[in-house]
Amino acid sequence: MPVPELTLAAARHLHLAAQGLLKKPRRRARPDDILSAIRRMSLLQIDTINVVARSPYLVLFSRLGDYSPGWLDEALNRGELMEYWAHEACFLPRSDFALVRHRMLAPENMGWKYSPEWMATHREEIAALLAHIAERGPVRSADFEHPRNGPGGWWAWKPHKRHLEGLFTAGQLMVTGRHNFQRIYDLTARVMPHWDDARDLLTQDEAEAQMLRNSARSLGIFRPQWLADYYRLRRVDLPALLAQWREEGSITAVDVATLGPMWLHNDLLPLLEDARRGRLTATHSAVLSPFDPVVWDRRRAQELFDFRYRLECYTPAAKREYGYFVLPLLYRGRLVGRMDSKLHRQTGVLEIFALYLEEGVRVSAALEQGLRLALDDFARWQGAVRIQLNRRPDALFRASAGGWEIDAP
Repeated sequence: MPVPELTLAAARHLHLAAQGLLKKPRRRARPDDILSAIRRMSLLQIDTINVVARSPYLVLFSRLGDYSPGWLDEALNRGELMEYWAHEACFLPRSDFALVRHRMLAPENMGWKYSPEWMATHREEIAALLAHIAERGPVRSADFEHPRNGPGGWWAWKPHKRHLEGLFTAGQLMVTGRHNFQRIYDLTARVMPHWDDARDLLTQDEAEAQMLRNSARSLGIFRPQWLADYYRLRRVDLPALLAQWREEGSITAVDVATLGPMWLHNDLLPLLEDARRGRLTATHSAVLSPFDPVVWDRRRAQELFDFRYRLECYTPAAKREYGYFVLPLLYRGRLVGRMDSKLHRQTGVLEIFALYLEEGVRVSAALEQGLRLALDDFARWQGAVRIQLNRRPDALFRASAGGWEIDAP
């Protein structure tokens, strides 16, 4: 049987279909869409920067449209979700606890996330902290005072914060909720009373095999070298795994223009013929987070979307090319640009310091309309009433060069 041939645009559309970013949502979001969206992505990366909506809320907005950010917090409170180190710090379905449990039981392999020396040096204090939680219930880092004042940064974390993070990485504590985005910790034994390591634990090989299956499904279409990054896996026998998947019929070989041989997860087989014939169209335009699965693997984003991207918030200001917290702009299946912006919550103004289009993107009435709709939706969802536009391509938004008032929905 000949290998199906796909254009690059078709491959992009299949990937966006797998991620829930191909079409604009057909209905208003509901609370149970939170878990469904995270299951579709497998992981939802957490980041605390809040110059605009924090990343996990923005990733969901890009897929669900207007929704209440509190729904994510409620899903965590209800026990539908958990937090752990996956791609990085992530929300994932609590039903995936088994996939990361082996990491918890070998925290010394988790690099900077866990310090055996710290945990050993403070053994008595940590035992007292666990006893306190067992007796009095969940805690936050904010419940404990810092013994001294000084400059900020992770190196200046107060001792109890480091204790809690160590216990979290070691799987003795789990995050059961957040208050003002601060983690609330409780004993894993209390959160997962039915779990039994002796009975339920997966080996590392078993867990990582399932992680890779999740990665393939969430990517939809992939090069083998893209798989390991999704859960930050280090040593993976990809040829053997791909041979097994092909034998069992869970993936299909395809050939993509400019990218060559790739694999399609068979969840997307119903879309393959339309994709091959150019009938799988992308209609969604959205502002993306820097930590969206579509762009968090910078090499993949460049290979699949020809989008060279770097997060510059950790780069000295004088060396930044685009800005502090630059958000990719998705327009009908392409990453057409990026913007550096800040939400002024007290005045209700979304200030766009600079908006850039990618090289070769032609300004048209359709592009302008799609981007304006995406920007309006993005701003309105966060309570903004006006967009202030400081810097833009000369041909874009000429009629409203300085910005505009946001229409009511």
